[in-house]
Amino acid sequence: MFEALPALSPDPILGLSAAFKEDSNPHKIDLGVGVYKDEHGNTPILKAVSLAQQELDKRETSKVYITPQGHQGYIDGMLSLILGAQSPVLKDNRVAGVQAPGGCGALRILAELLMRCNKDTVVWVSDPTWANHIPLLGDAGLTLKTYPYFDKASASIKFEAMMDCLKEVKKGDVVLLHGCCHNPTGADLTNKQWQSLTELAVKNGFLPFVDLAYQGFGESLEEDVYGLRLLAESVDEMVIAASCSKNFGLYRERVGLAAIIGKDANTKKITQSQIQSVARGIYSMPPSYGGALVDIILANEKLSEVWKDEVTEMRERMITLRKLLVDNLHKQGVDKDFDFVNRQKGMFSFLCISPEHVRTLRSEHSVYFVDSSRVNIAGINHSNVEVLAKAIADTLKSH
Repeated sequence: MFEALPALSPDPILGLSAAFKEDSNPHKIDLGVGVYKDEHGNTPILKAVSLAQQELDKRETSKVYITPQGHQGYIDGMLSLILGAQSPVLKDNRVAGVQAPGGCGALRILAELLMRCNKDTVVWVSDPTWANHIPLLGDAGLTLKTYPYFDKASASIKFEAMMDCLKEVKKGDVVLLHGCCHNPTGADLTNKQWQSLTELAVKNGFLPFVDLAYQGFGESLEEDVYGLRLLAESVDEMVIAASCSKNFGLYRERVGLAAIIGKDANTKKITQSQIQSVARGIYSMPPSYGGALVDIILANEKLSEVWKDEVTEMRERMITLRKLLVDNLHKQGVDKDFDFVNRQKGMFSFLCISPEHVRTLRSEHSVYFVDSSRVNIAGINHSNVEVLAKAIADTLKSH
């Protein structure tokens, strides 16, 4: 049977990781895989998480299944973090949610739910978008289309073209939006642009689908959800996929949230039953550990403050690394103006160089990142930034 299956090409990012491991160059640099790294190249366990693990060890007395929707404390804590404790949609009991296996699990659960609503649903995604959006949504059967988002030539958002395209989106279509720290470009909408987009969503009736994977990594935990909260308080319906991989450092624990905002409490009751049914058909019962840790952190004021300080530290470090890279590139005398890197937000940036340049950096300088020129800013540190800047400069000058 299985001999009928065709061999597939390796995932581009995972393939890069394998090539990086095999590279014997002692000065090799990995800017590919999207995980936060500290100054020593490690992905640390946050202090708040470590303390929560100790607390969970004391509390947990059984390994029986948790409830089908997941830890309710986790769901309530995350909804309060994302939407705001005083959010009108929470007060009006309009939000259904389940604990999901990571942000990817949340995306797939919501995709399957949209298929139940309408098998002909069209989802509009930004060009470019995170590569895994395509299989997570498309493999569920949804029809995908793209709207303009980023212009490499000017290293800026094509907002007018984006809005012109979305003005033609039909009522009932779905528009996937990055809540903050756009992956892969790092280019985020301004508050004024979010306002214009929200007005259009209300006027034309498309369904906003917000993917929130990096809350706290852009401006702050509060500022990063400005657009999401504005939409939530303005439209009748929307869906949200959130991840705890980055801001809680829970990559291995795979914990996320799939949430649906309905027009009233009765709709919430219906969608809660449906989303739990979708989850049941995919993985039956949710994993406990990661959600339990986040629940402990968000429910404890002292632990919450420890965690918020750690998120601030990670964000400020990445802002510093952006400036460090740009300053070192200027020192190398490159013709290209890389100041746009300082305006981009979060873990990722588009360097806006060609795939040929990227491949040269890989083959001649052992610098690894994907052909689109997306780099993981957190992979830079004080010991490799000069090497990186010189490699980029030499590549641009010689090609």
